[in-house]
Amino acid sequence: MVEKNKSNILLESGTNEIEVMRFSVSGEFYGINVAKVQEIIMAEKVKPMPHSHPAVEGIFKPREELITVINLVYYLFGENREHGEKDLFIITNFNRMTVAFRVESIEGISRISWTDIQKPDKTISNGNEGVATGIAQCEGQLVTILDFEKIVAEIAPETTIQVSDVEKLGARQICDSPIVIAEDSMLLQKMIDDCLERAGFTHLINFSNGQEAWDYLHSIKNDSDLYDKVNLVITDIEMPKMDGHRLTKLIKDDSRLRHLPVIIFSSLIDEQMRIKGRELGADEQIAKPEIGHLVGLLDMMLEKFNELRPKFDTEPGAGV
Repeated sequence: MVEKNKSNILLESGTNEIEVMRFSVSGEFYGINVAKVQEIIMAEKVKPMPHSHPAVEGIFKPREELITVINLVYYLFGENREHGEKDLFIITNFNRMTVAFRVESIEGISRISWTDIQKPDKTISNGNEGVATGIAQCEGQLVTILDFEKIVAEIAPETTIQVSDVEKLGARQICDSPIVIAEDSMLLQKMIDDCLERAGFTHLINFSNGQEAWDYLHSIKNDSDLYDKVNLVITDIEMPKMDGHRLTKLIKDDSRLRHLPVIIFSSLIDEQMRIKGRELGADEQIAKPEIGHLVGLLDMMLEKFNELRPKFDTEPGAGV
């Protein structure tokens, strides 16, 4: 059994870097954010589960926890192939779930900048149906970074963002406060928008990565009507070009933008990530898929922001 150490990457602040674990499936190279990986173990015997998704091999119990196993060969290529004797399980933890993915080999770990990860062209990623969150060159290999959140959401829709969580909140007032959202997954972006719109938020400004969101915020930061254009920022962590931690740091280090509440909404939120987010100045951090909790925080933080806004508007440098 091989267990990895997350401490180095997690304790750094706003470096806009990622550690990518490279692995192979059917001879092709793929990658996963090391922050999602709990451990690597040799593949074990799996107990099949009737009526499950075709890509779900079944379950196994390495210690005291039952873990679902997803066969990436089947998920990616729709083929049932014989398992290799040296197959491995990448055991992941995100969205407060533990899931194992069967792969053929681990190629290594590369530390790269998010700026080196390119968003796939729509002709390759197939819009909302695409499973590649980015393409990167690592150690001479062209690596496809997989969208593991989307994979799990497809296989088990009940584990992801649910509109029903918002509907339980009952009738709500319309809120036209402008909210900037940085989320690279088109599927999750649509889910978030649908839920927030149902909750009454009518002014959502979407960007597909932190760099696009920062470019927009930087372009308006000296406008006299800055706070008419943005009242709050919601950001994912994992995004090509610029991650959410770097975006948070840039906002909170800026004399004009620092007043904007920043909510990190990510599948990676755990205690170590919370420490990092607090160091960077994030006002709140929520683990996906807690969309109902997000709505409650938006209500509270927007009310507070609008109470304090007159003070922000009169600060030296406002509207310069």
